[in-house]
Amino acid sequence: MNYRHAFHAGNFADVLKHAVLARILVYLGRKDAGYHVIDSHAGIGLYDLAADEALRTGEWEGGVGRIRAARLSPALGDWLAPWQAALRAVNGGDDLLVYPGSPVIATALGRLQDRYHFNELHPQDAETLSALFAGDRRVRVVSEDGYITVRAQLPPRERRGVVVIDPPFEEPGEFDRLLRAVHDAHKRFATGCLLIWYPIKDIAAVDAFLKGAAEVGYPRLVAIEQWVREPRGDGPLSGAGVLCANPPFMLADETEAILPELIRLLAVDEGAGGRVLRLAEDS
Repeated sequence: MNYRHAFHAGNFADVLKHAVLARILVYLGRKDAGYHVIDSHAGIGLYDLAADEALRTGEWEGGVGRIRAARLSPALGDWLAPWQAALRAVNGGDDLLVYPGSPVIATALGRLQDRYHFNELHPQDAETLSALFAGDRRVRVVSEDGYITVRAQLPPRERRGVVVIDPPFEEPGEFDRLLRAVHDAHKRFATGCLLIWYPIKDIAAVDAFLKGAAEVGYPRLVAIEQWVREPRGDGPLSGAGVLCANPPFMLADETEAILPELIRLLAVDEGAGGRVLRLAEDS
């Protein structure tokens, strides 16, 4: 419960995670029927980039700051468009004053018929998140263990939606807990979309997690990874990935096409890289 995302909001890992989430939500919104978003580790929802936490680390400048300052190719601009639309919506224009977390991105791109269940274990952050969505009847905010939230809320009555699991990785065994959550989600909501964020430090641990996830039985399973420097077990975060179960059919191909440009934009040194892994595909 010591982790506070305010120090890291808008960094390179957020760019990848939130851009993928935004694209998934846009695809879901193409059908009139409502969908349900469940976020297990939701944070406070909105982060002031002029606050002490953001200024102390400056991580957003190497993430969303670089994207906003760059001249993007048409392909990357299109891929980032839903995420960029959410940024403009919460900032009231092109100025970048606050950075939205996944709950705010989800609701900014949502509709009246969509529902949201946001969980945040940290009591003070949960209060902040609840106040942010006060009056929004689409949203429910709770404060409990994130993995309990996932088990308790599945399946949603809409039978379509996204489960976002974004743990802080403060304690040992997080990959094991994530793998159990993958099994839970498949058992309770096999047709739903699952989006899991993970850091890239211990490559062996990442590979073991992905191997275990591939054995669960999802018909489509894609891992998208990016690192801004050569991954090492110590030091600052080098890279991060998102594991997507039941993603939109085009997500892997379109992400693979723009990933080299995104890598170049966010690179810290020559060790930067990334990959799209198709761990399971429909036959």
